[in-house]
Amino acid sequence: MTKIRTLALPALLALLAACNTIEGAGHDLQAAGQAVSTEANQAAAGM
Repeated sequence: MTKIRTLALPALLALLAACNTIEGAGHDLQAAGQAVSTEANQAAAGM
């Protein structure tokens, strides 16, 4: 049982770290999409 706990803690910490990384990537992609959308709207308005 101790061996399972010893392995479970690092796995849990890695999972939590991955969630934060994925969330950050999601925010970056959202910001990039917003920038593209803004540029497209500006280009369309200028035509």
